[in-house]
Amino acid sequence: MKNKILVIEDDRAISELLCMNLEAAGYETVAAYDGEEAQRLLLWQEDADLAVVDIMLPGKDGFALMEDFKKKELPVLYLTAKDDVASKVKGLKLGAEDYMVKPFEMLELLVRIEKVLERTGRAKKVLTVRNILVDMQSHQVYKDGLPVSLKPMEYDLFVLLLQNKNIALGREELLKRVWGEDYLGESRTVDVHIGQLRKKLELYDEIRTIPKLGYRLEE
Repeated sequence: MKNKILVIEDDRAISELLCMNLEAAGYETVAAYDGEEAQRLLLWQEDADLAVVDIMLPGKDGFALMEDFKKKELPVLYLTAKDDVASKVKGLKLGAEDYMVKPFEMLELLVRIEKVLERTGRAKKVLTVRNILVDMQSHQVYKDGLPVSLKPMEYDLFVLLLQNKNIALGREELLKRVWGEDYLGESRTVDVHIGQLRKKLELYDEIRTIPKLGYRLEE
């Protein structure tokens, strides 16, 4: 369900930092620490969507691994301390989608990863809260990996809450953005749908009622 990213980095501290931040951003990660391990990983990670690759690896380096990535048609983003122009040109000419130099800002890396996934048509739009995952492409909601049936308006309302985590949204705003400007019904409609979401998804504590205003999805 989530985009899977291979992290190929021999510095374990950097690898752990990358994996931790990528997972916090909603990605699944698999780590390898040298060229040979990366090759073995490519043999069985059929569903990977992107590889973030250091160039200076023990054994087979990041440049030499490019042929393996190409065979798998796996997009590559080089993340390396090699900041000379010749290395950048070589990496991009070999077929890398992007090239970033260490030290790096995690936020910039996340944006670049998102752009590569979008450009290569591999982006999976996924929203999560606790043990619940929403696949924006299939409009399917999963709880503990099992599908949950939501009515169209329940789904739209839940997605809006997810996209505005920890932000209070008024009933009138929810009505306007989910049911549309021309909806003539009562704001009580929102309360009924919120009640259904709490029940179906067991988010009694996470979907908070804001007195005299509306609701907030907390995480």
